[in-house]
Order: sequence, then structure tokens, then C-alpha cells
Amino acid sequence: MNKMLLAIVAFLLVGGFAVYWNATQTRQQSAGQSMEPPDTEGIPQGAPLANVTIPATLSAEAQMGKRGFEARCAECHGTNAAGQNGVAPPLVHKIYEPSHHSDMAFVSAVKNGVRSHHWSFGNMPPLEGLTTANVKMIARYVRELQRANGIN
Repeated sequence: MNKMLLAIVAFLLVGGFAVYWNATQTRQQSAGQSMEPPDTEGIPQGAPLANVTIPATLSAEAQMGKRGFEARCAECHGTNAAGQNGVAPPLVHKIYEPSHHSDMAFVSAVKNGVRSHHWSFGNMPPLEGLTTANVKMIARYVRELQRANGIN
């Protein structure tokens, strides 16, 4: 009986430490940029929602993706994916980091649209005329912008 009680206490201690460690790691990781959308109340309608640092160079794929982004996405998501207040979110934001929104999430968003879930800009409709390859190039451009802005 004493061994069973000791095992339970040890299990609870290890579990408690794991919860504590995970909570402190999450706070440290998000110190640079939060997963929460920013408060946009004081930002003028249509103004950029992110300050985007442009990388010195882009890969050939990202350069093609930039042209596609500018032609089909920038109208809503803003120049250099900085977003536009009241219109669409910035894609250069921790919410869209690869571990939370994969490149296939971008493909799915273009093909199927997206129900509003992180931001309050309303639903994104599907976009016609973009192939999966086009969207993957656009995602490559966004990923290179993200990396230049500390989002990995």
C-alpha cells in the first residue's frame, strides 16, 4: 500500500512539474509576438496591421509568389502581407506560423474560403483562378516574409 501511495505522489509531482514547465515555455515563446490578434480599435480603417521587414533577397519561388500575392491577395491582405484594418488580417503574424497554419491551410483557404475564427473581419471567400502550385508559391513568399520578421 505504501508503494502505491508513493507512486501516486511521484506521478502527481512529475505531472505538476510538466504542467509548470510547459506554461513557462509558452510564455517565453510568445514574448516576442503573441498568438492573439492585436487590438485594432485605434488603427484607421484600411491601415496596415503589421510592420513588415522585407528580406534583402527572396528565393526564385518566393519572387514568383510575390507576384501572385500582389496580383490576387494584396487587395485584401495588404502590401507585403501586412493586413488592412477592417479588411483582412496580416499574414506576417504569429497566428500564421507554419506550426499553426501549414502551407496546405493556405491552399485550402484559397480553394474553399475560410470561416472567420482568429480575427473579426468576416469570412474569406474562395478565390478563383489560382492553382495549388500558385498558392504554394504565394505561401513560400509569405513564409520568407515571416522568417525575416522572426516568425518561424
